[in-house]
Amino acid sequence: MNQLSQLKTMTQVVADTGDIEAIKRYQPVDATTNPSLLLKAAALPQYQGLLSEAKDWSGDAATRFSVLIGREICELVPGFVSTEVDARLSFDTPATIARAHEIITQYQELGISKDRILIKIASTWEGIAAAKQLEREGIQCNLTLLFGLHQAIACAEAGVTLISPFVGRILDWHKANGEQQTFEPHEDPGVKSVKAIYEYYKRHGYSTIIMGASFRNIGEIQALAGCDRLTISPNLLQELEDNASTLEKVLQPLDSTKERPSLLTEKEFRFQLNEDAMATEKLAQGIRQFVADQRSLESLLSQ
Repeated sequence: MNQLSQLKTMTQVVADTGDIEAIKRYQPVDATTNPSLLLKAAALPQYQGLLSEAKDWSGDAATRFSVLIGREICELVPGFVSTEVDARLSFDTPATIARAHEIITQYQELGISKDRILIKIASTWEGIAAAKQLEREGIQCNLTLLFGLHQAIACAEAGVTLISPFVGRILDWHKANGEQQTFEPHEDPGVKSVKAIYEYYKRHGYSTIIMGASFRNIGEIQALAGCDRLTISPNLLQELEDNASTLEKVLQPLDSTKERPSLLTEKEFRFQLNEDAMATEKLAQGIRQFVADQRSLESLLSQ
């Protein structure tokens, strides 16, 4: 068995792409999209029909395009498809909730059950508060742009379905802000962050799914084999498929104590985020990048 096949026996593999052809090729359980991936998809010839259909939509064309892409992906994967809320709403709880309702309504009108969709929201305090309300309504959420344990704890306490800690972007920050440029996979700061979240969740009996994301190399993926889920780009899926060596399961189930610390308050969350320079900078940078790509997509749709 190649390493991709081995990985699928211990971790649910998710495709980090909006490219339908890549999803057909690697047959993941779930698929995730974001404004950057949708912008790339919009440039591909096979999506021009969906792009034209979105342009003719009477409402928000960018949201419509994301839903149309999501509908196509739903036909190819058996599990969840993640669709992202406009990152400009990252600090607006009511507007995030309203946009999530709009996305779910459009999917339902296209015959896609809300049980197939994860609403993707940035892991700001306001985004987590929106996810808490949506989960109470039966709308499942994927909290993205997650870089610190404090964000992960707040998400678990809010009862969100899934979190996406960004392994590679954590590595990027440490390489840009420290003298060390290379790390062994088990010492990679992004890998260590996900391992800490995994241990915390399992020790305290949280059901929120941990889905490692944003990988820079297959060493990071190999070091997290056994994580609940991993969302992987097509080029790294190919590298895993081409690798015939044995893959060891690194993350193992832990006994739960069921003893949980007191709930994280808003003040504590904001202070801990402020104390973590990496998480603060990467969260802000990630939101800015998604906003820029969202605007580029809107510009393309308006032409």
